[in-house]
Amino acid sequence: MTGQGRLSVMQAAFVTLLCAPVYLAQALTTIARTERLPEAAGPRSGEIGQGALLRLLVLGDSSAAGVGVAHQDQALVGQMLAHLAPHHCVTWELRARSGVTTHGARRSLLAGAGSCDVAVLALGVNDVLRETRADSFARAYAALLQDLRQHHGARVILASAVPPLGLFPAFPEPWRSHLGRRAALLDARLQDLCARTGVEYVPFDLTPNTDLLARDGFHPGAPIYAEWGARMAGLALRALS
Repeated sequence: MTGQGRLSVMQAAFVTLLCAPVYLAQALTTIARTERLPEAAGPRSGEIGQGALLRLLVLGDSSAAGVGVAHQDQALVGQMLAHLAPHHCVTWELRARSGVTTHGARRSLLAGAGSCDVAVLALGVNDVLRETRADSFARAYAALLQDLRQHHGARVILASAVPPLGLFPAFPEPWRSHLGRRAALLDARLQDLCARTGVEYVPFDLTPNTDLLARDGFHPGAPIYAEWGARMAGLALRALS
């Protein structure tokens, strides 16, 4: 790192330290005022479709758990299954929980997930919110990828981008901009990790406006889940063809 780069990092750290009380106050206020939406109802595993067997694992946080829609049919896994079932007999498992970090998702995986051909990951938001250091995030994610390949047989891994939290209307300024910078930092580390390990990085390229989000202004709404699920299913089918 150049001297200018080190200075920029130090300046950013100083600003973060200086603004920490404001960020904390805004975080607590946002948590208190924001409606706490439930995870989507419905089964977390099953079998559907016909054709060659495809074992699917969806692992992640509240977005993977379908928070923002009523039922798993409308959520990420349900939308994926709708596109995969015409081509494969899909045995699937959803391991997702609101609030989970990348490290927590790895613990969930170690607790007994089955083998998979395709693993879909939706992680990083809670690492941003909990101020996980970028190095710690990258190490946890790398270990998770290794576990998926070595112990669960994953042939295809699709890693969803860390969402650009600086664009989400649920967060007030200046906390929103801070979260945006943190999300961009972790997402850059994720992109680098995916490039080095042969994992498919899937960008978040939708504008998170209120028409696309759930009523809390934070979680995906049905339109985002539909687009996300279709994209992930298409990438999985292409990778396996």
